[in-house]
Amino acid sequence: MDLQRIEQAVREILIAVGENPEREGIVETPARVARMYQEVFSGLKTDPGELLDATFTETYDELVVLKDIPFNSTCEHHLMPFEGKAAIAYLPSGKIVGISKLARVVDAFAQRPQVQERLTSQIADIIAERLDAKGVAVLLEAVHSCMTCRGIKKAGSVMITSAIRGKCRSDPRTRSEVMSLLRG
Repeated sequence: MDLQRIEQAVREILIAVGENPEREGIVETPARVARMYQEVFSGLKTDPGELLDATFTETYDELVVLKDIPFNSTCEHHLMPFEGKAAIAYLPSGKIVGISKLARVVDAFAQRPQVQERLTSQIADIIAERLDAKGVAVLLEAVHSCMTCRGIKKAGSVMITSAIRGKCRSDPRTRSEVMSLLRG
Protein backbone atom coordinates (compact mmCIF):
# COMPACT_ATOMS: atom_id res chain seq x y z
CA MET A 1 0.00 0.00 0.00
CA ASP A 2 1.36 3.38 -0.99
CA LEU A 3 1.04 5.33 2.28
CA GLN A 4 2.83 8.41 0.96
CA ARG A 5 0.41 8.68 -1.96
CA ILE A 6 -2.57 8.35 0.39
CA GLU A 7 -1.13 11.11 2.58
CA GLN A 8 -0.76 13.40 -0.44
CA ALA A 9 -4.34 12.68 -1.52
CA VAL A 10 -5.75 13.39 1.95
CA ARG A 11 -3.79 16.63 2.10
CA GLU A 12 -5.36 17.62 -1.23
CA ILE A 13 -8.82 16.76 0.07
CA LEU A 14 -8.26 18.97 3.11
CA ILE A 15 -7.23 21.85 0.86
CA ALA A 16 -10.19 21.19 -1.48
CA VAL A 17 -12.72 21.43 1.36
CA GLY A 18 -11.20 24.71 2.53
CA GLU A 19 -9.06 23.48 5.43
CA ASN A 20 -5.51 24.46 6.21
CA PRO A 21 -3.50 21.20 6.25
CA GLU A 22 -0.86 22.93 8.39
CA ARG A 23 -3.33 23.69 11.18
CA GLU A 24 -2.19 22.12 14.46
CA GLY A 25 -5.18 19.82 14.88
CA ILE A 26 -4.92 18.29 11.42
CA VAL A 27 -1.27 18.51 10.44
CA GLU A 28 -0.89 14.77 11.20
CA THR A 29 -4.30 13.81 9.74
CA PRO A 30 -2.96 12.68 6.34
CA ALA A 31 -0.56 10.23 8.01
CA ARG A 32 -3.28 8.98 10.38
CA VAL A 33 -5.70 8.45 7.49
CA ALA A 34 -3.03 6.58 5.51
CA ARG A 35 -2.40 4.22 8.44
CA MET A 36 -6.15 3.80 8.90
CA TYR A 37 -6.61 2.79 5.25
CA GLN A 38 -3.73 0.34 5.58
CA GLU A 39 -5.61 -1.29 8.45
CA VAL A 40 -9.19 -1.20 7.14
CA PHE A 41 -8.16 -2.42 3.67
CA SER A 42 -5.76 -5.13 4.89
CA GLY A 43 -8.02 -7.77 3.33
CA LEU A 44 -6.77 -6.71 -0.10
CA LYS A 45 -3.52 -8.51 0.73
CA THR A 46 -5.18 -11.63 2.15
CA ASP A 47 -6.28 -14.79 0.34
CA PRO A 48 -9.40 -15.82 2.30
CA GLY A 49 -9.30 -19.30 0.79
CA GLU A 50 -5.97 -20.04 2.46
CA LEU A 51 -7.67 -19.53 5.81
CA LEU A 52 -9.74 -22.64 5.11
CA ASP A 53 -6.85 -24.89 4.08
CA ALA A 54 -6.40 -26.46 7.52
CA THR A 55 -9.35 -28.86 7.76
CA PHE A 56 -10.14 -31.88 9.86
CA THR A 57 -11.65 -35.13 8.62
CA GLU A 58 -14.94 -35.66 10.39
CA THR A 59 -18.06 -37.66 9.52
CA TYR A 60 -20.34 -35.08 11.13
CA ASP A 61 -23.28 -34.55 8.77
CA GLU A 62 -25.44 -31.97 10.53
CA LEU A 63 -25.37 -28.20 10.29
CA VAL A 64 -22.46 -26.26 11.75
CA VAL A 65 -23.50 -22.72 12.67
CA LEU A 66 -21.49 -19.73 13.85
CA LYS A 67 -23.52 -16.62 14.64
CA ASP A 68 -23.04 -13.04 15.76
CA ILE A 69 -19.65 -12.57 14.10
CA PRO A 70 -19.02 -8.82 14.24
CA PHE A 71 -17.53 -7.20 11.15
CA ASN A 72 -16.60 -3.77 9.84
CA SER A 73 -16.27 -2.90 6.19
CA THR A 74 -16.08 0.12 3.92
CA CYS A 75 -18.72 0.97 1.33
CA GLU A 76 -16.95 1.21 -2.00
CA HIS A 77 -19.43 3.81 -3.23
CA HIS A 78 -18.75 6.46 -0.56
CA LEU A 79 -15.72 5.09 1.34
CA MET A 80 -17.80 5.21 4.50
CA PRO A 81 -18.00 2.40 7.04
CA PHE A 82 -20.68 -0.19 7.42
CA GLU A 83 -20.75 -2.62 10.29
CA GLY A 84 -22.81 -5.47 11.51
CA LYS A 85 -22.80 -9.14 12.26
CA ALA A 86 -22.51 -12.26 10.16
CA ALA A 87 -24.00 -15.71 10.63
CA ILE A 88 -22.60 -18.72 8.78
CA ALA A 89 -23.94 -22.25 8.47
CA TYR A 90 -22.48 -25.13 6.51
CA LEU A 91 -23.32 -28.77 5.99
CA PRO A 92 -20.01 -30.70 6.01
CA SER A 93 -19.18 -33.44 3.53
CA GLY A 94 -16.36 -35.12 5.42
CA LYS A 95 -14.30 -32.16 6.57
CA ILE A 96 -14.73 -29.39 9.07
CA VAL A 97 -12.72 -26.29 9.90
CA GLY A 98 -11.84 -24.54 13.16
CA ILE A 99 -14.56 -21.99 13.83
CA SER A 100 -12.12 -19.10 14.21
CA LYS A 101 -11.30 -19.61 10.52
CA LEU A 102 -14.90 -18.75 9.61
CA ALA A 103 -14.63 -15.44 11.45
CA ARG A 104 -11.27 -14.77 9.78
CA VAL A 105 -12.84 -15.34 6.35
CA VAL A 106 -15.50 -12.74 7.16
CA ASP A 107 -12.79 -10.25 8.13
CA ALA A 108 -10.61 -10.99 5.10
CA PHE A 109 -13.43 -10.15 2.71
CA ALA A 110 -14.83 -7.29 4.82
CA GLN A 111 -11.48 -5.48 4.99
CA ARG A 112 -11.72 -4.30 1.39
CA PRO A 113 -13.78 -1.67 -0.37
CA GLN A 114 -17.05 -3.61 -0.55
CA VAL A 115 -20.76 -3.82 -1.09
CA GLN A 116 -22.68 -5.99 1.33
CA GLU A 117 -24.24 -8.12 -1.40
CA ARG A 118 -20.84 -9.16 -2.79
CA LEU A 119 -19.40 -9.65 0.69
CA THR A 120 -22.21 -12.10 1.51
CA SER A 121 -21.70 -14.09 -1.69
CA GLN A 122 -17.91 -14.17 -1.39
CA ILE A 123 -18.11 -15.67 2.09
CA ALA A 124 -20.61 -18.33 1.02
CA ASP A 125 -18.76 -19.23 -2.17
CA ILE A 126 -15.32 -19.66 -0.58
CA ILE A 127 -16.72 -21.86 2.21
CA ALA A 128 -18.65 -24.00 -0.29
CA GLU A 129 -15.58 -24.33 -2.51
CA ARG A 130 -12.81 -24.88 0.02
CA LEU A 131 -14.74 -27.15 2.38
CA ASP A 132 -16.58 -28.94 -0.43
CA ALA A 133 -19.64 -28.40 1.77
CA LYS A 134 -22.96 -30.00 0.87
CA GLY A 135 -24.59 -26.69 1.67
CA VAL A 136 -23.77 -23.21 2.92
CA ALA A 137 -25.83 -20.28 4.15
CA VAL A 138 -24.57 -16.84 5.07
CA LEU A 139 -26.65 -14.03 6.55
CA LEU A 140 -25.28 -10.51 7.05
CA GLU A 141 -27.02 -7.68 8.92
CA ALA A 142 -25.36 -4.28 8.75
CA VAL A 143 -25.84 -0.58 9.34
CA HIS A 144 -24.41 1.61 6.59
CA SER A 145 -23.15 5.04 7.62
CA CYS A 146 -23.49 6.18 4.01
CA MET A 147 -27.25 5.90 4.62
CA THR A 148 -27.47 6.86 8.27
CA CYS A 149 -25.05 9.84 8.43
CA ARG A 150 -25.46 11.40 4.99
CA GLY A 151 -27.88 11.38 2.09
CA ILE A 152 -31.26 10.12 3.26
CA LYS A 153 -30.10 10.02 6.93
CA LYS A 154 -32.23 7.10 8.09
CA ALA A 155 -30.64 6.09 11.39
CA GLY A 156 -31.63 2.64 12.57
CA SER A 157 -31.92 1.17 9.07
CA VAL A 158 -30.47 -2.33 8.86
CA MET A 159 -29.65 -4.08 5.60
CA ILE A 160 -29.94 -7.87 5.53
CA THR A 161 -28.42 -10.03 2.81
CA SER A 162 -28.23 -13.78 2.41
CA ALA A 163 -26.36 -16.22 0.21
CA ILE A 164 -27.54 -19.82 0.22
CA ARG A 165 -25.78 -22.61 -1.64
CA GLY A 166 -26.21 -26.34 -2.26
CA LYS A 167 -28.54 -28.40 -0.10
CA CYS A 168 -29.21 -25.41 2.16
CA ARG A 169 -30.93 -23.87 -0.85
CA SER A 170 -32.36 -26.86 -2.71
CA ASP A 171 -33.82 -28.90 0.16
CA PRO A 172 -36.82 -27.03 1.64
CA ARG A 173 -36.48 -28.69 5.07
CA THR A 174 -32.75 -27.94 5.32
CA ARG A 175 -33.35 -24.38 4.11
CA SER A 176 -36.04 -23.87 6.74
CA GLU A 177 -33.84 -25.28 9.49
CA VAL A 178 -30.79 -23.25 8.52
CA MET A 179 -32.71 -19.99 8.25
CA SER A 180 -34.32 -20.62 11.63
CA LEU A 181 -30.90 -21.20 13.20
CA LEU A 182 -29.30 -18.19 11.50
CA ARG A 183 -32.09 -15.77 12.37
CA GLY A 184 -32.53 -17.11 15.89
